Amino acid sequence: MIDETKIEYEEGSGNVFADLGLEDADELLTRAKLGYSVRQIVKKRGLKQREIAKILDLKQPEVSNLMQGKYHLFSEGRLFSFLNKLDQKIIVQVIRRKKNDPLQEVVFTP
Repeated sequence: MIDETKIEYEEGSGNVFADLGLEDADELLTRAKLGYSVRQIVKKRGLKQREIAKILDLKQPEVSNLMQGKYHLFSEGRLFSFLNKLDQKIIVQVIRRKKNDPLQEVVFTP
């Protein structure tokens, strides 16, 4: 017998931080996407934490925070500098915002 019970749910906005009602939700999402990009690059390269610390000029606890996804501890500028140190090109594009579009968007192309 098939269970036809309807499951109620609420569709998210695309920004979990906004859905949680956090201040600076767009900034937090931007940091999360930038930090995730950094983490993906170092993981793909198979770098050890000591190597990451040297390349990104970080102390070990900061590397640990980065690898644990604590991106809110790093400013966007600092995350940009990490990407640059990992030989990544960053393109900032300013365009008119359409209704309901996020204020900021990060697109990562591996």
